Formats: sequence, C-alpha cells, structure tokens
Amino acid sequence: MSNVNARISYDDLRKNFQEVHPGLTNQEAIEESNRCLYCYDAPCITACPTGIDIPTFIKKIASGNLKGSATTIMKANPVGASCARVCPTEELCEGACVLNHSTKPIMIGNLQRFATDWAIKNEQVLFKSGKKNGKSVAIIGGGPAGLSAARELGLLGYSVTIFEAEENAGGLNAYGIVSFRLPQEISFWEVNQVKSLDVEIRTNTRVGKDISVNQILEDYDFVILAVGMSAVPNLGIDGEDLDGVYDAIEFVKDTKTEEITNEFVGKNVVVIGAGNTAIDGATCSVRLGAENVKILYRRTLEEMTAYDFEYEFAKQDGVEFRWLTAPKRIIGDENGQVKAIECIKMELGDQGEDGRRRPIPVEGSEFTLKVDAVIKAIGQSRYIELIEQFELEHNGGVVKIDEHSFQTSNEKVFACGDVIFGKGQGEAMVVSAAQQGKETAYAIHQLLFGAVSEIA
Repeated sequence: MSNVNARISYDDLRKNFQEVHPGLTNQEAIEESNRCLYCYDAPCITACPTGIDIPTFIKKIASGNLKGSATTIMKANPVGASCARVCPTEELCEGACVLNHSTKPIMIGNLQRFATDWAIKNEQVLFKSGKKNGKSVAIIGGGPAGLSAARELGLLGYSVTIFEAEENAGGLNAYGIVSFRLPQEISFWEVNQVKSLDVEIRTNTRVGKDISVNQILEDYDFVILAVGMSAVPNLGIDGEDLDGVYDAIEFVKDTKTEEITNEFVGKNVVVIGAGNTAIDGATCSVRLGAENVKILYRRTLEEMTAYDFEYEFAKQDGVEFRWLTAPKRIIGDENGQVKAIECIKMELGDQGEDGRRRPIPVEGSEFTLKVDAVIKAIGQSRYIELIEQFELEHNGGVVKIDEHSFQTSNEKVFACGDVIFGKGQGEAMVVSAAQQGKETAYAIHQLLFGAVSEIA
C-alpha cells in the first residue's frame, strides 16, 4: 500500500460518496429554462417514456412556479426525481431536443432535478389520494415499477398494499444505484409521495416466505408482480467461494447502507462484466480507495451494455477496461483470500440468437492478474421460485404478459418492471419501469371500470 493511500481517512472515503454533480443554481436554472423554445408537439415529450410535458415544466421554472414544475414532472413520472439523475437523457429527451441542430440541447435532466430538488428541500406533498372505489391491489416489490403502479392506483382510489422484502421501499433506486449519483434520500422522498396517497407499505416482508402467495391471492382483488431481479449469478469458475469475491448488487447496496470502511484502500480490483452495475461496482471501488480497478469484458466496447455516460464516468475515474477478456479461474492464498485471477483472451465469432457475436476463447492466450478483490457483475438471476408459486407462465424467469395490458397467464395477476425484461421483452431502464407501472394501473382500472387509459 502506498503512503498516499495509507493516509486516506474515513472522512475522505465518506466524502467520495457524496453526490458528484452539484445541481443548478437558481440563476443557472432561470437562464437555462429561458433558452427553451417551448415547442408545440415537442419531440422531447415523445422521447420521454413517461411522456413528461417538458416544455410546461421548464416554463414553470422560468416563471418561478417550482411547485407547479415539480408537480408536472412527478404527475407523469412517479420516480421523476431519481430519473433526473439516472436517465440516459442524451439518448432520450435531450437527444430529441431541436436545439441539437443549432447550438446545444436544453439541459432537461438538470432542470428536472432543479425542480424536484426544490420540492424535496421544501418537503412538498404533491398529490392527494382519490375517493376509495372499494377495490384492493397487492403490489409485490417496492421499486420504480411497483411504486409507480401504487401511485396511480392511489390516485384512482384503490386500497393498495406494497409488499417489500427490504427494510425500505425504493428498490433499485434506493439500494442498487451508487450514492454519488443517486442519494437514498431522493428515492425515499418518492416513496413518501406514494405513502401520502394512503398506500400501505409492508417492509421486511418477503412474499412466499413471510406471507403466502395463496393468502395474497385470496385477500386482494388484483396482484401486480414487480419484484425486479435477484442476485448476480455465479461465473461458473473455480475460486468463486474465496474471500474477496463480491456480488456487485450487494457490494453497491453495502456502500449505501453500511458504514464506509478502508478495506479497499490500496487494493487491486477487477470487475467482471460491462453493464451499468459493473460500472457502479468499479467506480465504488475507486471511491473506496482501490489503487487499480479493471473491468474485464469478454466482448468489445461496441457490445458493452452500459450507457455511454456511465462509460465516460468510469474512464474519468481512472477505471481500466480490458476488452475481449474473460475470467478462467480465481486463485486464492493459503488463507482462502483472493490473490490473483487467471484470464483468457477472446475473439468474436458468429452471431447468436440475441443478435450479438459470440465470444470464443483464444487457445493458449491465458494470463494472470494480481488482484485483491473480484466483483461479479454479469447480470442478475430471477425470482423463479416466486413466479412459479404464482403459477405464471415464464421464459427463464421472464414473466410472459399481454403486451397491451401487462396481464399474466393468471388473469388476476399483472406484471411490470424488470420481472418482464429480457428474451426480447421490455426495456431495462428506470424510466421504462415507471411507465410500465403506470400502464399496469390503467389496465386494471380499464378492466374494472372501462375508464380512460390515463388519469386526467
């Protein structure tokens, strides 16, 4: 360990997890909002999966109506404060801004954050529950999809109960996205907005264990399955049981819920995978004081699933990328602690069923890296046991739904969010999950009351 790293204090490490990008100042927000052309049939609205009326919320910032602005945002997107920070805006709303053709796009994400941050700071409650209609819905999972469904159903007058396995609701936003990009208090404010609609949230309650599936099916008129995905699967190589091998999801969660320690200071870390969670695992390692962090990916930059802005962020943090590289085995010392990882170079072959070229090992290309920790980030497994307790049709844990109604093979059960993502179905974005939650609520309301598809 270098002397510089040895001098890193706990306070320094804690500061590393404070939000990286400061929000706009009041003056900056006013100036930026006045750049907006307030387009008729604005393409930015169409590009937003939740259909936020972007010109309207920006115009309200320009006129000083910050509560109105936040309400416009949150009405369309029940997790709009989180999405202001984590949405790939350059691919969505900002990517569609007409000013791309002349100057630079409006900073829509930053303006969305400005308005919602004001609402959070000023403890605003933006919505009231609708008149009770006598119907009840159980929602399994309190992440973006579940919260969005609950918010819409609360506005429509349903008695809603969210069953959440964790200590707090919020799901991915609360536990799975690094604090320096999305602090927990942002997600918790969104949870409280949902609670304000008389939605009951039963935390530390795992369906199928703490309460039976049959009990839920009996007690509620409808059920929405919004459980997301589970842990990172095994790599399938020797040495995964060694000390110093981490599940990326749990690793990130610990940085948001546990006391920050100095155990990574001066260490060499490798992360296996190249999705957004892999980037989070790598950048967390840097902030925990790791001396060298490498991401190993068996394909190339072109096949990487992480957002472009995540990739750039990791490079700025000094993360090294090793393309066309796969782990072969993890090597431990006499105490069962990781000390190295043996890798093999890959080359891309023919396309597979998913349209991506398959990586093929290059014979005789093995090499070894000295490492102190290995973080697995190769996707997530599914809650297949729970899905099968509900007796739902699925494809490897991807629940099959009617694409228009989100109804599963059990007409009483609907599904949305990451539990329906994969196998060519759904999208894996927080904002997409939020929209799916809304649409699921509307589908239930349509089924019962023949109502319009959205709340006026």
